[in-house]
Amino acid sequence: MPFPSSSSSGLPVLISVLLCFLAYGLSLPAHAAQPPAVPLANRYDQNVDLRNYWLSEKLDGVRAYWDGERLWSRGGHQYQAPDWFTDPLPERPLDGELWAGRGEFARLSGIVRKTRPVDAEWQQVRFHVFDMPAGGAPFSERYRQLKALVNETGCEHLVLVVQQPVASHQALMSELDAIVAKGGEGVMLKRIDSLYQAGRSDDLLKVKRYQDAEARVVGHTAGQGKYAGMLGALEVQLADGRVLRIGTGFTDQQRRHPPAVGSIITFRYRGLTSTGLPRFASFLRIRNDKPGQAAGVTELSPAHRNGR
Repeated sequence: MPFPSSSSSGLPVLISVLLCFLAYGLSLPAHAAQPPAVPLANRYDQNVDLRNYWLSEKLDGVRAYWDGERLWSRGGHQYQAPDWFTDPLPERPLDGELWAGRGEFARLSGIVRKTRPVDAEWQQVRFHVFDMPAGGAPFSERYRQLKALVNETGCEHLVLVVQQPVASHQALMSELDAIVAKGGEGVMLKRIDSLYQAGRSDDLLKVKRYQDAEARVVGHTAGQGKYAGMLGALEVQLADGRVLRIGTGFTDQQRRHPPAVGSIITFRYRGLTSTGLPRFASFLRIRNDKPGQAAGVTELSPAHRNGR
């Protein structure tokens, strides 16, 4: 339909059309926002000068960015937290992790992705904050301000991530082993003098006993023997476009309801082959931070259920 003319008779219609567009724009869903610009971690190398870093536990939760009004996922989706959870939070931006305890990632993911939050479930969630975006301030100063802000807020579910110096590589590995023995995932290192800037850099380093990466699911292969009628392996596409098959790390429940084609998974591995492919790749979890989205699982096709 053509736009109305600018004559006096058509002007009210034109104004109505513009008001409709404006109303539509104001009602855009929260997931239309741009992803928050957050720092991302590189992998730790033993040659790093640890005198320049502080250590903290790598929490097995979901990244969350508080902009002073709303909680956002790393992918730019709004977490629909209850008002009682967000109302006490300070008006200043915070960077952290929604966490429900070690080994509880799957349960936590199910809680925070619901478009209608369940109070009883969110009672089990804590917002562990490890940084505070602030222009021009080094991390040591940001952390001092963050600690004071958390104490001032006095909110039970707002928790400061403890940072501490690390004396040596041996001390770092001992701390890593102690955390893993308790069911933790690993350790993070933050450069003391770093500014808050988006993207991957050595300002933030992750330390694990294994390596991990993300890939997109492109197919399923049928299981054999005891896995007949279930998933045998996932076919996933790596960042460089190559396809890798992952056949370990799944529970029986995950084999019955495997990650859907198109979903993003995290897998662990140990080193690379001579051709650059991950060695001993093993499924770790579905990476799904989109509220309201299904859990990223699918039913096997009849051909797979019948072992073909």
